[in-house]
Amino acid sequence: MKKVTAIIKPFKLDDVRESLSELGVNGMTVTEVKGFGRQKGHTELYRGAEYMVDFLPKVKLELIITDELLEQVLDSILETAQTGKIGDGKIFVEEIERVIRIRTGEENDQAI
Repeated sequence: MKKVTAIIKPFKLDDVRESLSELGVNGMTVTEVKGFGRQKGHTELYRGAEYMVDFLPKVKLELIITDELLEQVLDSILETAQTGKIGDGKIFVEEIERVIRIRTGEENDQAI
């Protein structure tokens, strides 16, 4: 099993969720986050004064999937979240040792 964490632009969330649902991904955790990478923020004008916005709004998706679905999920996120502009985000993949569904006690593949 793998944990896929994707940091994407907020307006791409619905498109990514729909494409993952089509693959059979049953659930995910979504968190609104702020951050920056190479993009380094941007400047904005407010009441005539210019100021720097260091942290940009992003959305963090976390999903636990079977090894068999990994490449399809990664391709789906890449295709759907990509705009071709700086700040599109990143995807991280981690190994998951064990998953337990609290309600039933089911483990691993049955728990996701």
